[in-house]
Amino acid sequence: MPNDPAPPTPRPFALFPTAPQPTPVRIVVADDNPVVRAGLTALLSGREDITVVAQAADGREAYEAAHRHRPDVILLDVRMPGVDGISALPYLVPIAPVLMLTYSGEPEIVQEALRRGAHGYLVHGEFTTDQLVVAVRDTVQGRTHLTPTAAGAVLTQLRESSATAHEAAELPTAVSTISPQTLSRLQPVVGQSLLDRSRSQLSAREAEIMDLIASGMNNQQIAAACFISEKTVKNHINRIFAKLHSTSRSEAAAKWLGTAPGSSRGVG
Repeated sequence: MPNDPAPPTPRPFALFPTAPQPTPVRIVVADDNPVVRAGLTALLSGREDITVVAQAADGREAYEAAHRHRPDVILLDVRMPGVDGISALPYLVPIAPVLMLTYSGEPEIVQEALRRGAHGYLVHGEFTTDQLVVAVRDTVQGRTHLTPTAAGAVLTQLRESSATAHEAAELPTAVSTISPQTLSRLQPVVGQSLLDRSRSQLSAREAEIMDLIASGMNNQQIAAACFISEKTVKNHINRIFAKLHSTSRSEAAAKWLGTAPGSSRGVG
């Protein structure tokens, strides 16, 4: 009998299709300290989805590197020789989101950086390696990260702005015309406002979150600023709404800032 033909060789096949690799987040690191630059580059480049495409020692070099490489995120120090980080911000933010990464935690510097377009503000010593990596990834997605010092500066500015608005609403336009009788009428108003806010019985954390709500932050941004989960933010907001007898963020903010009709700041 003739030999039977050999069976065909089975074709190789893949059980699962190969998942496409994510495009790495491309970063420019700008810091005048070469040790800091090298450390950040080594740290971030060790992640599979992050790559440092350029380093810069001042704001001018940061702009040139950003213009050339078109990164996804720019990590920017504040104090640098030549062109500092604050001065460079208006030229960098049209190219890519800027995440401030610095030792400078003065409230006025934080506020100015955010006013000029910085997407987030991290103060060295207030975050872990993993938190930095998360902040970099989130910046690409449009999420804001603030370390405690930076968040405190934002809250300080918000409170000062609110106080100024209240004073402008209550005080006469010409300060020189304020009479003792006017002051005597204003004092009970101010005292009542503080009393009303204390009656709302918000905890320190709830008051902090309420200030962030009033500043226009969404739950995701508040979670990042306070280093808590979005679920925890929602739980706080539910308690805040109950204490302020509000059903919406705008209503709660109006009561908290004292702009709701017939209400003082923080009235429940």
